Amino acid sequence: MSIRLDGQVAIITGAGQGLGRCHALALAERGAKIVVNDLADESGASPHADAVVAEIVAAGGEAISHGANVANFEQVEDMVKQTMDAWGRVDILVNNAGILRDKTFQKMSLDDFRLVLDVHLMGSVNCTKAVWDIMREQEYGRIIFTTSSSGLYGNFGQSNYGAAKMAIVGLMNTLHLEGAKKDIRVNCLAPTAGTAMTEGLIPPPVFKLLSAESVSPAVVFMAGPDAPSRKVIGAGGGSFSVFKGFETIGVNLLPDKLSAEGLTAAWESMNDETGMQEFTGGFEQTGKFAQQGAASLGIDLDG
Repeated sequence: MSIRLDGQVAIITGAGQGLGRCHALALAERGAKIVVNDLADESGASPHADAVVAEIVAAGGEAISHGANVANFEQVEDMVKQTMDAWGRVDILVNNAGILRDKTFQKMSLDDFRLVLDVHLMGSVNCTKAVWDIMREQEYGRIIFTTSSSGLYGNFGQSNYGAAKMAIVGLMNTLHLEGAKKDIRVNCLAPTAGTAMTEGLIPPPVFKLLSAESVSPAVVFMAGPDAPSRKVIGAGGGSFSVFKGFETIGVNLLPDKLSAEGLTAAWESMNDETGMQEFTGGFEQTGKFAQQGAASLGIDLDG
């Protein structure tokens, strides 16, 4: 079934080039009206954003540009206000804007650590906060965050970037729960692509294979009416996957082995992957531990 977004309005941050540009063009092709966000220069202009708007309009679509710095909530609010003034709603938010300040943790300044968190994490928070009530009131929304394998798995020299990207997954988990009743579906994209941010880090043949265009189908999917929620979708080079976090069944050390030494002795059992669970809320872990503790002490929690 074809995914159509006619009449819907999408804001894409960092959309002047690279992945964001491809996301904007892909959503516009499906009929969405697009707000192309790209950081304004010192003169207040956003030439890259304006160029993407021109591409969309030339193809018969509707688009406007905005130069908000996503780390500045007032500028983000102005972007959302202009969107509402133009079209009266916001259906899709793609949090794509980002920067890199790569260095080993030893050599990294706290300013560079904080800057990356401000853009990636707080930029995503700011944009989502600015549209959250709009989506709640219209009882519809699709929010896409951009995480990374650097956060999910780690990457040398990217402690700031990895920390921000893993924090975004935690943000998604809770907003999925809080938005569900209002049909606000929240997901993460973990892209691998040859862009300005990764040029020089990826060998040329691989760089060509990992085109930004090959990632955007995942964004269209997550922006659609039948999108899932609380999923982390990996995308790159035409391949797609789902990241999942599992927790082992674990062990309970009550009543007489509750010590660091008991934990050491039980380490192998704790790591046994048999029967691992994927939780969908923090209290599920609490419930599991409570049940295990009660069973160890012979307490019937159902009685």
